[in-house]
Amino acid sequence: MGERGRPVAGLRAYRLVAGMWVRSTMTYRASFVMTTFGNFAATFFDFVAIMLMFSRVDALGGWSLPEVAFLYGLSGTAFGLADLVMGSAERLGRRVRDGTLDTMLVRPAPVLALVAADQFALRRLGRVTQGALVLGWAVSRLDVAWTPAKVLLMPVMVVSGCGIFCAVFVAGAAFQFLVQDAAEVQNAFTYGGTTLLQYPPSVFGKELVRGVTFVLPLAFVNWVPATYVLGRPYPLGLPGWAAFAPPLVAVGCCALAGLAWRAGLRSYRSTGS
Repeated sequence: MGERGRPVAGLRAYRLVAGMWVRSTMTYRASFVMTTFGNFAATFFDFVAIMLMFSRVDALGGWSLPEVAFLYGLSGTAFGLADLVMGSAERLGRRVRDGTLDTMLVRPAPVLALVAADQFALRRLGRVTQGALVLGWAVSRLDVAWTPAKVLLMPVMVVSGCGIFCAVFVAGAAFQFLVQDAAEVQNAFTYGGTTLLQYPPSVFGKELVRGVTFVLPLAFVNWVPATYVLGRPYPLGLPGWAAFAPPLVAVGCCALAGLAWRAGLRSYRSTGS
């Protein structure tokens, strides 16, 4: 298969495998509705905790409740989409340990597509829905002078943030080729990363903000572009054009994650069983 045909083959394989799991899920519709609602409720309680904070204070790090909700909604929606599309990659370590990854290596499809689509969980739409609802509520409460640039930046932030989180999922999966029991380490950067981004950068130390801006650029999911929309000072004194850099950051992260994945896959030597 040529290099140009691999992305097309990967998308087709992903669609077929994910579709199989969706059809299996829809066989038990009541169970699907309950698990999706449970996913929605579990993530909603995170925002309830933020609302409880604001019942005692007027601002958090100088940010109002609608502004924090704006960060929360952007982070939750972007991560929810990435978790829906690529979240199954976190199970790679288990497949490496028990040798079931070998069955994917002999199939005529890109391994990453098969790993990502494996046990596709449509119930994760609950997280996406919850994040989108909070984002919609925040937008309705914000005192922002909306310009065409700010309006266009909204979907760009969500799509770019999804791409950045997908890259983190893939890079974490590649790391599990080396350290087979590293799912919790990966979760620290995926689930932990989205929790971090739900709060304004002003409540964290400068070293941490630098780390998630220049080392693992999660700040471009919402912190940096959101400051432009809200008219706030940029974190670390970044230039104004940084608000429009998330697509470039997402492409760069995905390219580096792809290289890490290929290196990890080439180093795989099976379990020997």
